[in-house]
Amino acid sequence: MNVATPFAPPADIDLRRSRALLAGLAGLAVCAIGFAVNRDQFFRAWLIAYMLWLGITLGSMALMMIHHLSGGAWGMVVRRVWEASSRTLPLMSLLFIPVLLGMSTLYPWMHADALQADKVLRHKVPYLNPAFFIARAVFYFAVWNLIAWKMSSWSRAQDGGDVARTRSMQRLSGAGLVLYVITITFAAVDWTMSTDPLYYSTIYGFLFLAGQGLSGLSFTIIMAGFLRRREPMAGIFKPSHFQDYGKLTLAFVMLWAYFNFSQYLLVYAANIVDEIPYFITRITNGWQYLAIFLVLFQFAVPFALLLSRNVKRTPHRLVVVAFWILFVRFADLFMLITPEFDKSGPNLHVLRGEHVSVPFVHWLDLAAPIAIGGLWLWMFFTQLRQRPLLPVGDPYLGSALESTGGH
Repeated sequence: MNVATPFAPPADIDLRRSRALLAGLAGLAVCAIGFAVNRDQFFRAWLIAYMLWLGITLGSMALMMIHHLSGGAWGMVVRRVWEASSRTLPLMSLLFIPVLLGMSTLYPWMHADALQADKVLRHKVPYLNPAFFIARAVFYFAVWNLIAWKMSSWSRAQDGGDVARTRSMQRLSGAGLVLYVITITFAAVDWTMSTDPLYYSTIYGFLFLAGQGLSGLSFTIIMAGFLRRREPMAGIFKPSHFQDYGKLTLAFVMLWAYFNFSQYLLVYAANIVDEIPYFITRITNGWQYLAIFLVLFQFAVPFALLLSRNVKRTPHRLVVVAFWILFVRFADLFMLITPEFDKSGPNLHVLRGEHVSVPFVHWLDLAAPIAIGGLWLWMFFTQLRQRPLLPVGDPYLGSALESTGGH
């Protein structure tokens, strides 16, 4: 049942929720077939899809904390979207289990023969070992779930009239952002960079910070576009809100490009034998076309479009840009992970002999995002429908809405 308040979620959220669940279950059925047919491909595709939807979840939570620290109408009107997104973390914790089950397929440091063949890899065993890997993952999820739970419970208390929780959420947001940056940096190294355990980059975690910011903002824009066409939010969202989201998205587009270019430039200038194979793999044998695609369509085109004030202030145009950015975020994650795997499925660093990575798309690469995404959206809409669409107990709500009344 929807909450009975002037800002109750629109009735058709239940329909969207049901459709998302059906799509997720259908995707899971296809993934189950893939698991039976080719487990190696299933685990790789699941990891890519998982990182995509985790990016939306954590990116939304980070934006929520930034808003609590900075204030402003830009975040007040979408705070419930961020809170509902962060409350999907228990589901995302559960959906990480296939990654743990596929560790021997995904990560070459799991194999004794790979360790015997490379002395550098043997030196990394104190960090790259199954027990410590799982323990770190448990810690990451514990931190993220705790932050989401505390922020959500305090927000509910604020709705009930406990204004002191406003300050509590601000304090937790400061510490929470620090914990988020640290944990996602280590998680990115553990879950994606270690698919090539010989490569290392000190900026790798920041690539995920920028990418998750883009993912969270894109989903925020899509949901704002969805809610603005429905009561009770039809009169709340103003062009100025979308302009603010567009400005932030432009900033994260530039940040993503800066981090990626910096990593490439440093590796190119240093020319160290342990680092250059990572990039050579991604600019040869057909991968260079995907690299060019990302430069053009994750940076150049969105950058040019978001420079336009008209695009940023026109909701349906900005929503189209947001959908596109989510698509290229998937392509970016595909580029980060897939080149480490042979077309037949196994990780190239496990296979012995001469192997060349060539671009390929498996049907599981389409099924896995639908499976995880359908379940994620079902949980998101389930959470969104439980509370008013505006933080009715926030002492700054009135001034935030008045500040955009004429824009």
